[in-house]
Amino acid sequence: MESLIPKGVSWIAAAAESFDPENNALLLSDGTSIFYKRLIVCPGIKLNWAAIDGLTETLGKNGVTSNYRADLAPYTWELVQNLKQGVAVFTQPPMPIKCAGAPQKALYLSADHWLKQHVLNSIQIKFFNAGAVLFGVKDYVPALQSYMDKYKAELNFMHRLVKVEGDKKTAWFEKTDANGVTTLVKQSFDMLHICPPQTAPDFIRNSPLADAAGWVDVDPATLQHKRYPNVWGLGDATNSPNAKTAAAVRKQVPVVAANIVNDIRGLPQEYHYDGYGSCPLTVERGKIVLAEFAYGGKLVPSLPNWMLNGTRTTSMAWHMKKSMLPPLYWHGMLKGHELLVKPVRKSA
Repeated sequence: MESLIPKGVSWIAAAAESFDPENNALLLSDGTSIFYKRLIVCPGIKLNWAAIDGLTETLGKNGVTSNYRADLAPYTWELVQNLKQGVAVFTQPPMPIKCAGAPQKALYLSADHWLKQHVLNSIQIKFFNAGAVLFGVKDYVPALQSYMDKYKAELNFMHRLVKVEGDKKTAWFEKTDANGVTTLVKQSFDMLHICPPQTAPDFIRNSPLADAAGWVDVDPATLQHKRYPNVWGLGDATNSPNAKTAAAVRKQVPVVAANIVNDIRGLPQEYHYDGYGSCPLTVERGKIVLAEFAYGGKLVPSLPNWMLNGTRTTSMAWHMKKSMLPPLYWHGMLKGHELLVKPVRKSA
């Protein structure tokens, strides 16, 4: 982390614990207070493992795994390689979650392996989604559905994981019908891949900066706080209705930077974020559905369709994700270098 901090920036190795925006101050975990003229809040999102009864006790064993914990990715791969027959269950919690395509990507890549190992016909794949649709932007659903069909995956919508009994290889889901009536559904498994429920961090949810749901309360266009004009929010913990992706933050940062410069100069917040987010959905090894969209589900492709049609599976998107995005992240985003994204002024 230290190697990525620019010259002239002081790194305070203590966590923020609480905010006092009325006095332009925040309290740190070491007991000290920091005072500011302007504040940017970008804490990320909390993986709420404890929200699922029994999960923490069995995660990483009994066939229960999650790629949302990097240390468990090898266990996921071990389970995938060893499963020759049985039931493989993949879950997705209510939105918002970071990288909304990740729960599906785990399914697609597992199924692709089983297909190539000629064991897919002996494995039942079941996808339990707390939401009502396969993907929130309808233009990308046909391509994704074609892969669910290819892998013979059973789709279960409006099913929220509430309990795991790892020793019994059993998962429990709360199913909500069209009338809002909920029932408890039992599902056995041989492998269970979980995407955990997610919330804003506790020190955000319990702060004056939060809205009623616990997220940093910002204007979705300028990303300026709605009640404290010298505070801005970035990233997953804000209540702006965009996909929680690295691509979104990459577009947000120049907007906030330009608006802060305007604020210093006494000018209005004239730069706007359009809600851009990107989900590269890996549907098989070597192919991706590159979903790029803004507020309201508007498609905003980075490249023209004749080069890369994001609503279809392409190998070009795979090579972009594999070869181009890592250096862009490590040597661009994390070091504050952005050559491709320019902040856009709002329309007159």
